[in-house]
Amino acid sequence: MKIAPSILSADFGCLQEQIHAVEEGGADWIHVDVMDGHFVPNLTIGPLIVEAARRATELPLDVHLMIEAPHRYLDAFVGAGADIVTVHVEACPHLHRTVDQIRKLGARPGVALNPGTPLDTVREVMADLDLIVIMSVNPGFGGQRYIPGSTDKIRRARVLAEELSVELEIEVDGGVDSRNVGEVQDAGATVVVAGSAVYGHPHGPGAGVRALRDLSVHQG
Repeated sequence: MKIAPSILSADFGCLQEQIHAVEEGGADWIHVDVMDGHFVPNLTIGPLIVEAARRATELPLDVHLMIEAPHRYLDAFVGAGADIVTVHVEACPHLHRTVDQIRKLGARPGVALNPGTPLDTVREVMADLDLIVIMSVNPGFGGQRYIPGSTDKIRRARVLAEELSVELEIEVDGGVDSRNVGEVQDAGATVVVAGSAVYGHPHGPGAGVRALRDLSVHQG
């Protein structure tokens, strides 16, 4: 299972060192949360931080756009260095067009679903995706608790992908830590996003990545 530390929980005063720490700890991707203060009640980072992260690492940059009208900004984020761009089904009235645009720009497309959004909303585009993101908290802020019903949703997403004969990553975002990483993996997740569990680890971000890795291996 891939581990994608979220730099939303990092110290931006020393972002390069914070990224290097999780890279040395064995992180697979770097997760970048972009919020606009409209689609979600928080305002975070933009293309300039993606550019800074790109200079700091060669790991894939997993950019999660929690913003309204994401199609307007795809050029900017891919141009800044995003390898994977995830948009929300709730923010895209023309979802297939947006997914196609991401692919044509040279990035890997993903679609995220909020906790209250049914899986059927992505059924028609699953064959066009590299990634589906199951939000296991209501998006907007780091440090939230994992919503227990998310585990069954992960399992159903894996079943749906198999039913449609689609190969794609299933990423889980929100509240993943030492208490639930094993069940998330068992349910079918192939990527977990972790912010507080990594950057809040008492022995540092690298140790946070290694702890999640060990638990996913032993519990999964």
